[in-house]
Amino acid sequence: MAVSNPAVPHIHTAPAASASFYEALNTRWHERALQVFMFVVLAHWGEHLFQAYQIYVMGWPRPKANGLLGLWYPELIKSEVLHYGYALVMLSGLWVLRKGFTGISRKWWTVALVIQFWHHIEHFLLIWQATFHHNFWGKPVPFSVLQLVFPRVELHLFYNSVVFIPMVIAMYYHMFPSENEQEKMVCTCAWGNHQSMQAA
Repeated sequence: MAVSNPAVPHIHTAPAASASFYEALNTRWHERALQVFMFVVLAHWGEHLFQAYQIYVMGWPRPKANGLLGLWYPELIKSEVLHYGYALVMLSGLWVLRKGFTGISRKWWTVALVIQFWHHIEHFLLIWQATFHHNFWGKPVPFSVLQLVFPRVELHLFYNSVVFIPMVIAMYYHMFPSENEQEKMVCTCAWGNHQSMQAA
């Protein structure tokens, strides 16, 4: 567990090198882990936005609009394994990195985690149908629950939005915490905190 450094107020020193990988991810590596995680999230977002661009701006038929990666690997993009794998990566990242958040930033991060858990369930239903070749609701292709109401492209744009928005809010409060919340932080994510920790 990190301890307060009396020489530098409101700053916590990093845990010892013997800390577990999980603890390190949420303390001294939290900033870098969040950067890598957000890069993956933004790349995925870019794929969905490019797919929407292909449909709404370029006028491509939906089966041909597979995003940027799908231009070279269309079968990969159509694979439910890839989509379920990403849903698991997203869920895991939100869960594993949650401990490094405090106060209001943790609340918003938890909102993203809960929504992503449901999104993961939807993808689990899709991969189950694709794996066992038994589509629900008599549909010709695998269908998720909300896909019964919304088209798949728009639905997943919605899912990614409602997970991403609370993540951004959480990141804002994590990078710019109140003085009270900054006292509880054990990572270098708060702006201005990194230099103070290095000086300590």
